[in-house]
Amino acid sequence: MIIKVRVIPTSGRNEIISRIGSVLRMKIKNKKVDDDAANAMMKTFLADFFAVREDQIIIVKGAKGKEKTVEVRDKSEEELRKIMDSIP
Repeated sequence: MIIKVRVIPTSGRNEIISRIGSVLRMKIKNKKVDDDAANAMMKTFLADFFAVREDQIIIVKGAKGKEKTVEVRDKSEEELRKIMDSIP
């Protein structure tokens, strides 16, 4: 499943704050959103959130920007939609 993630830098904690359609708004505990550390932090969090291995989270587009397109593998679309629907 392909999802879009809007990454917001913060000094707080990693969390998904909302969903608009298939776009997740996510805070990461990093001052930048466009470096390798931020991408790794996002992938680790999303892997835990979707209950997949970290190598199943692929950044398809936007690795150097705030708006990222991410592919989540190893789960059916139905399972991923249920997880997405649980986000307020």
